[in-house]
Amino acid sequence: MSAAVNKANATGSAPGRKPDCAGLSKRSESLRARKMRAAEIVRRLKEEYPDTHCTLAYDEAWKLLVSVRLAAQCTDARVDQITPVLYAHFPTVEALAEASEDAIEEIVRPCGLGRSKARDIKACMTMLMEVYGGVVPDTMEELLRLPGVGRKSANLVLGDIYGKPAIVTDTHCIRLSNRMGLVDGEKDPHKVEKALWQLIPPEESNDFCHRMVDHGRAVCTARTATPNCGACCVADLCPKKF
Repeated sequence: MSAAVNKANATGSAPGRKPDCAGLSKRSESLRARKMRAAEIVRRLKEEYPDTHCTLAYDEAWKLLVSVRLAAQCTDARVDQITPVLYAHFPTVEALAEASEDAIEEIVRPCGLGRSKARDIKACMTMLMEVYGGVVPDTMEELLRLPGVGRKSANLVLGDIYGKPAIVTDTHCIRLSNRMGLVDGEKDPHKVEKALWQLIPPEESNDFCHRMVDHGRAVCTARTATPNCGACCVADLCPKKF
């Protein structure tokens, strides 16, 4: 937990922050005003979580594709427990492409949806070998051709592997974007992504999404009826749309 959070827990409010911006939820906000507010949210989250990164463990691009497929309806922690076992049996793209779905499913079953995930992983690795020579492509269009890869997965690869601007709309990003009033009651990942592209500078986009995950886990949690606003570094910028 960050020093700011510890201090806030002791004092009951985030250091140097106003308690809230209740009026924000009661007025119409222009796009220009929302951009300015988003820029400050980006700045503060960057200060609060300077060393952000993807919470899935991987050391090769194709392994990130595997992990993000396994992470559907599963925790990152569980995925990181399963992937070393998977790679001990199938250490390369080619090995996974040649493996049977049953063999893959046997290992990945604890991540849930074992049959469909095994099918997608095998098909994805097969296409990587047959079409791309085992190299993960670096464009949205080509990534979306891969079995089991949607926009969220493709953006994660583009941002984390290739350093390109990317908006990864995972559950934390969608939940916090609504709560902070960056989007208005929108739960569709693609629509949230499009809305955030209007607000977040491209060079900050990928790390911003990682920081939304950090903040969603450390402070603005989903498990409590009301989040820990007293410890929040952006409390005075947030309309708190629970």
